[in-house]
Amino acid sequence: MSTTDRQPRARDPYLVKSVVHSSQLLSAFRSSGEALPLREIAARSGLPKSMTFRLLYTLERCGMIEKAGENLYRSHLRPFKQRPYRLGYAAQGTDYQFSKDVSTSLQRTAAAQGIELICVDNRYNAKIAQRNADVLVREKVDLVIEFQTDDHVAPIVAQKYRAAGIPLIAIEIPHPGATYFGANNYEAGLIGGRHLGRWAKQQRCSDADEIVFLALDRAGSLPKMRLTGMLVGMKEVYSALENCRVTYLDGDGKLGESFEAMRRYLRTSRSRRFLIGAINDPSALGALRAMQEAGRVESCAIMGQNASPEGRAELRQPGTRLIGSVAYFPEKYGPEILAVALDILHRRAVPPAVFVKHQLVTPENVDHIYPNDQLIQMGALV
Repeated sequence: MSTTDRQPRARDPYLVKSVVHSSQLLSAFRSSGEALPLREIAARSGLPKSMTFRLLYTLERCGMIEKAGENLYRSHLRPFKQRPYRLGYAAQGTDYQFSKDVSTSLQRTAAAQGIELICVDNRYNAKIAQRNADVLVREKVDLVIEFQTDDHVAPIVAQKYRAAGIPLIAIEIPHPGATYFGANNYEAGLIGGRHLGRWAKQQRCSDADEIVFLALDRAGSLPKMRLTGMLVGMKEVYSALENCRVTYLDGDGKLGESFEAMRRYLRTSRSRRFLIGAINDPSALGALRAMQEAGRVESCAIMGQNASPEGRAELRQPGTRLIGSVAYFPEKYGPEILAVALDILHRRAVPPAVFVKHQLVTPENVDHIYPNDQLIQMGALV
């Protein structure tokens, strides 16, 4: 059992804090004979340097610690055997590849690090997400990684974990009191918007044309910052768009709903050309299919987000009007999220938001950034 497990979350009148702190300090030594500097011991134990120094001095006088050199310390005790952490993971769902990639990356990383991962599936459903929170609380996990889409239930889900004293990491959608992990939405929007603006400038689009955004309203204001960033990036590159009409449609982040929303809108719009920004690639592809059905595909350019496999497949199509997508690399989320989780559990300083890196993916560079896509597709056919 780890020292963080032994330290109760509620106030305990019988607890001797100095013993708890000493236990935390001794747990910093993870292998026999390991010599550590003061700074590393303080970081691993989560204690202030001044307290760490006093404890080291006291434990040295008691014969439990020895000086191993200039500012180096070694423990005389056998390292504590810590039980594996049990983490809860509430997955967003299994319908889209982005969510699948996040789940696969987390599960593989947890297995490689010997961390038990208790998995539940939110299935893109607010009520199920709340029930799953109750399940993970009953499981008494050490920390929860939450991936659910509905902004309006985020405070409810977060409160369940907070009441149980369970730390929370929220993927993509902020939850009150949780450490946020995911997109830098405004920056990702800027990257895509600037690329879309350069296309508009080359085509000499004007305020007679129209900018259409496919949104995901139930996810709340933070993901919508992608679309805000796109608009700013477009106008930053091409000021002629300043007076262009801007329309927002709710496609719910899904291909079918985005197709229907764009299809309905095209029946009434008189615009000549469309610059379309989407909250994610399924929405971008839904808008693209609607433009194709209407026979107006040559009068549009579309920018996606996530650079998911379905988006990358479209980018490889000759003459596609999906001119780009911004990559989030969910297949790499696992190691980064679990590193943050372990920092939290070891009481190391963690920023309130941890952003992933973004990169523009286009028909010209998709094979360079994702060279293994073709191999994966060939393997699936064998």
